[in-house]
Amino acid sequence: MSLFVFGAFMLLQENLQHFLTGLGDQIRINAYLEKGLGTSDVQSLGVRIKTFPEVERARHISQEQAWLDFSAALGAQSSLLDGLPRDALPSSFEILLKPAYRDGPVVEDLANRLKKEKGITAVEYPQEWIDRLSLVVLAVQWTKWFLGGVLFMAAFFIAGSTVKLAILARKDEIEIMQLVGASEELIQAPFVLEGMIQGIAAGAVSVVGLWSLFRFLDRQVASSVGLFGASAQLQFLDLKSIALLLAIGWLLGAAGSLFALRRFVRTWKS
Repeated sequence: MSLFVFGAFMLLQENLQHFLTGLGDQIRINAYLEKGLGTSDVQSLGVRIKTFPEVERARHISQEQAWLDFSAALGAQSSLLDGLPRDALPSSFEILLKPAYRDGPVVEDLANRLKKEKGITAVEYPQEWIDRLSLVVLAVQWTKWFLGGVLFMAAFFIAGSTVKLAILARKDEIEIMQLVGASEELIQAPFVLEGMIQGIAAGAVSVVGLWSLFRFLDRQVASSVGLFGASAQLQFLDLKSIALLLAIGWLLGAAGSLFALRRFVRTWKS
């Protein structure tokens, strides 16, 4: 259960991070231009914007194109625009950033520099709520390790108690092994090995449980998050995360066994 809960938080963090990355790929900075700006001025401004190291691509959107895009976005409600002049919307540059420059402070710094460019009247970018989602991802990460630590301590003592019961059940066998001269390591080895096997088995069971949970959520959520596109598709744990769960299970089983065996070392020696 400890590994399952920890893995569930890993799964949540993985999907939030994937969703955030998908949103980052859609971040656009819109730089709105002054009305009446000449064609040559627009071209030279576009060249200057493309020289910024953060900019991957910059596309000029004319007033006519802005009107068509806005009408398409309204869909059936496009009749609301009837009576408005087609040059009511300003022309702009739609700027796509390189992946390495999509952090909040970097985007804000670029926006401030764009505002100082001659011919640009306003700059907009949807960064604030993406930053808030980043804080949610960070909170999930810290919660995962805090709650996981508490659960792992419980699993550690449970594993130790299980080994203690196994030792008491085999007390006669241990005493016979001591009488025939078996070493301390030889006596302890089967119990430690048993703890390792149980830990790996627990990790494997937790992965199977997480896969079942993932498949259930994938079927339930897929239809309701379709509006977010591919970025909202659920992702299962990668091989590195699965290996981490198995390794933690192995480590908990081995450590719990060794902890329990330490109490009996002096008894064996005597």
